[in-house]
Amino acid sequence: MTLIARTRDRAVETLSLDSPHNRNALSAALVGELADALTDAGKDTGVRAIVLTHTGNTFSAGADLKDPPLPEALVALLRQIIELPKPVVARVTGHVRAGGLGLLAACDIAAAATDATFAFTEVRIGVAPAVISLPLLPRTNPRALARHYLTGERFDAAQAQATGLLTICADDVDTALEPILEGLRRSAPDALAETKRLLTARVLEAFDRDAADLSALSARLFSSPQAREGMTAFLERRDPAWVV
Repeated sequence: MTLIARTRDRAVETLSLDSPHNRNALSAALVGELADALTDAGKDTGVRAIVLTHTGNTFSAGADLKDPPLPEALVALLRQIIELPKPVVARVTGHVRAGGLGLLAACDIAAAATDATFAFTEVRIGVAPAVISLPLLPRTNPRALARHYLTGERFDAAQAQATGLLTICADDVDTALEPILEGLRRSAPDALAETKRLLTARVLEAFDRDAADLSALSARLFSSPQAREGMTAFLERRDPAWVV
């Protein structure tokens, strides 16, 4: 079963997360297939930019609790998006949760429909947004992000834009993206690559400094008793034992 759908229009390659049975959760298989698709697009001289989007009403529900990727694999995928010599544009028309927000933060430009919703749900299942902090912390408003990280509350596209998660939100996300994609099509490939390198240098510093520690933290938390209770409660659709 193919988990990433690929289409192309005037040098813009669209990669769609296509795993509706689990709301495009980041399984080991999906992460691996997306990495392969990004590698192909990065090498293809016919591709000027990449749009990362989704089928169904959820961009990504976060890590697949039944088949999670290794922390190192998720780190590698996020870094691959950032280091790709072509702009990657996120297009969201549905919900984004937990690890899916790491994908948004890794993209160079992120656009969402105004009715999209977002949440860092990690704390509610007994873990922390560890690995996804690598692209998130350098690119977002620390004070705004703190509330979303600590409470796991759901927030809307306007709040996501104010936090720095989104470049733009609009009722019609495709119309909003038209001038952005047209601008990328009119830009010289080598100039785009070097400009992206300027923009991502600070984010890559965070990867170089913190990736190993945050991968270890993620692995430790996911194997903890609280995480086992949190994930069991989630799958059983009940409150975990710590809720007061």
